[in-house]
Amino acid sequence: MIAKALAGPGGDQARALLIDLPDHGRSPWSSQFSYAAYADAVAATLLAHAPGERWTLVGHSLGGKTAMLTALQHPEILDKLCIVDIAPKSYGTLHRFSGYIEAMRALPLAELTSRTDAEARFAEPDPGVKAFLLQNLRREGSQWRWAANLELVAADAARGEASLIAGFPLPQQIRPFAGPVVWLVGAESWYVEESDTEAMRALFPAVRKVTVKGAAHWVHTDAPQVVIATLRRLLHQ
Repeated sequence: MIAKALAGPGGDQARALLIDLPDHGRSPWSSQFSYAAYADAVAATLLAHAPGERWTLVGHSLGGKTAMLTALQHPEILDKLCIVDIAPKSYGTLHRFSGYIEAMRALPLAELTSRTDAEARFAEPDPGVKAFLLQNLRREGSQWRWAANLELVAADAARGEASLIAGFPLPQQIRPFAGPVVWLVGAESWYVEESDTEAMRALFPAVRKVTVKGAAHWVHTDAPQVVIATLRRLLHQ
């Protein structure tokens, strides 16, 4: 929706490329999670799609960490950056997501007859979260499967404080990314704290923090028009 608003009639005629990260959507699955590998995969996709182009990269949450590392590891292909409601730090564990993971694993895929049946069986009380998670449910013929590599996420969550997804590994001898960076933060979200600003500015000196009132972690869902307007300003900067 955000990409269409920027590229469509009345937009900025921006050319948008939507990327499924590894272990997500239609992208290949991996045997072990790695932010560095995710960043390399994003960079390779951008280079293959338009060699010589410099991109404005946008990432939310896990995708935001991937976008940050892409900028730090491959600054030559990026012009600007927009990070949505995540900070360059370790969050300790994935314990907040354990319930989501178990609810997804508990869904009896072989018994499902329709998406309506899946919605009725899926044990998640929050309708917004339920709709978001069920976007990962795909039907192939008469069979249902999760598009996300759920077993990989579950195995990482079981690592506790050693979770790779919750962490944020920085390469050695990293140079700050010099391009313009917008840091979109949900005012009602717990993911970004004031104390995170110093670490963010150390890696991205040209960062501008934008706090979105009334928005929680899914900023682009809670306040799409604010996100669209912010990205338009960034693209014209």
